[in-house]
Amino acid sequence: MVAANICPSNVAHMKQVRVGVIGTGMMGCEHLKNLMGLPNVLITAVSDTNNESLKWARHTLGDAADAVMYFTHHLELLQSGLVDAVLVASPNFTHKAVLDDIFATDIPVLVEKPMCTTVEDCIAIVNAQKNRDALTWVGLEYRYMAPIAELIRQVRQGVVGDLKMLAIREHRFPFLVKVDNWNRFSRNTGGTLVEKCCHFFDLMNLVVGSRPIRVMASGGQDVNHLDEMYNGESSDILDNAYVIVEYANGVRAMLDLSMFAEGSRHEQEISAVGSTGKIEAFIPGDGHIIIGERSTRTVREVTVGIDPDVAHVGFHFGASFIECKRFIDAVASDSPPEVTVEDGLWSVVIGAAAHRSIDEGRVVEISEYGIS
Repeated sequence: MVAANICPSNVAHMKQVRVGVIGTGMMGCEHLKNLMGLPNVLITAVSDTNNESLKWARHTLGDAADAVMYFTHHLELLQSGLVDAVLVASPNFTHKAVLDDIFATDIPVLVEKPMCTTVEDCIAIVNAQKNRDALTWVGLEYRYMAPIAELIRQVRQGVVGDLKMLAIREHRFPFLVKVDNWNRFSRNTGGTLVEKCCHFFDLMNLVVGSRPIRVMASGGQDVNHLDEMYNGESSDILDNAYVIVEYANGVRAMLDLSMFAEGSRHEQEISAVGSTGKIEAFIPGDGHIIIGERSTRTVREVTVGIDPDVAHVGFHFGASFIECKRFIDAVASDSPPEVTVEDGLWSVVIGAAAHRSIDEGRVVEISEYGIS
């Protein structure tokens, strides 16, 4: 069975890391569960501006809850002297301000996706990281899902020949309810194609191995949240889109998103097609990916599975546990991050360009953002 490799170095396995979590809503508590499964982690502090979220953290921590300090502001946590590293899972629109405060310290950080809600803020974080010694890791954990990790490995080994096309389909349920309904408005999230789909744009960038040069998209809000009102304001988040991305090396990639497609066998389907073959991966899958060869027209299955050492499978089929483990290993061994602030920037750039393409009805050149 092929599984995502989560084996740490011996040094990283031995060194204990004190960790604080900023933001203890759904994903913050999910990460608490991940961290609780790591033997070299001691959760020492959490912070959230919402008292109900702090109660969720206490409930999640269980018997360990009384040994943790609770703060209502992240600055109190950062100044407490209790942490060797922090994980940020606060709402998207807070990431820039929280990172600014963290960057005033030498504390390593894993920040949940998207890194920031705008390209401009992402660029500012990338520039700030150049003057910082401590690592910053961006939470784009889909690359660690076992079927996707195996697809990436096979593509890199040349199984499909020269990669030409990459297609990602996500057909899923609507956005979940978040604290104070912050995720119902694009100004808070960056928009659906930033908030949700930066995961997929990161995968595109990773698999293709080149920079995106232009984006064209069509999308809308056609089914979900149409009758929802919050303080007299209507929700404005897109619930479906097609996004095509062209890369400098000639590869084309496409995202097919529907957030009113609960009746699907697979939530995500990914296919990579090259000059000699095709690979397909499915989430949640049935334990394998499919590889097809052009020359023989044969199809074979490669078995994959979640590593048995994953202590908490959670919402992302073990991927966020692996992400947390590798982040802690990097902190403990003073190693560089696997998912960088540059990765965070480029995943947001494509989403922002897709929204601009939809809003303005045109092809958007990445050069418009002044980056390359």
